[in-house]
Amino acid sequence: MGKQKKQKKYATMKRMISLKDQRIKEQDRAKTQKKKKEDPSVIKEQEVAKYPSCMFFQYNTQLGPPYYILVDTNFINFSIKAKLDVVQSMMDCLYAKCVPCITDCVMAELEKLGMKFRVALRIAKDSRFDRLPCSHKGTYADDCLVQRVTQHKCYIVATVDRDLKRRIRKIPGVPIMYISNHRYNIERMPDDYGAPRM
Repeated sequence: MGKQKKQKKYATMKRMISLKDQRIKEQDRAKTQKKKKEDPSVIKEQEVAKYPSCMFFQYNTQLGPPYYILVDTNFINFSIKAKLDVVQSMMDCLYAKCVPCITDCVMAELEKLGMKFRVALRIAKDSRFDRLPCSHKGTYADDCLVQRVTQHKCYIVATVDRDLKRRIRKIPGVPIMYISNHRYNIERMPDDYGAPRM
């Protein structure tokens, strides 16, 4: 019978001497830290996450007619494809006055898309749309909308973009408007406001 070959073990770590070992010189050794006794009379401080005052109840109390709706670039494009009038369809969805708002970043994104999306740009420049100025650097619309919604909870976000929806769902108290079956629908809206349930 021959000798059995030993296979090399993969991903094995070399053994290391601990810093408290006696073989290491005195000045290189790790010193044991003495635990301080906690004083029971000291007040313990805890960091508590700040919540906006509008989220006192289960739903956002800042939402109410007239609704201010932040519109994304692709929402206007999909509205054109579905042959929907933006303002009228919003009012049909929410049964109240709606003010569509467009940020400078969304306008810049529409202008960058060129001649193919000139109809969407013309709709965005409509006088019924409120124009919101942006003070930050860059023109990435998704970050701009998320930042604005986290600061001010009075907006509804109108988008068809999956990634943006996923980001906004993490922010409490912000409803999302989207397009399905050739009409506008809304999710995460309080029942009191008369939004249709799908």
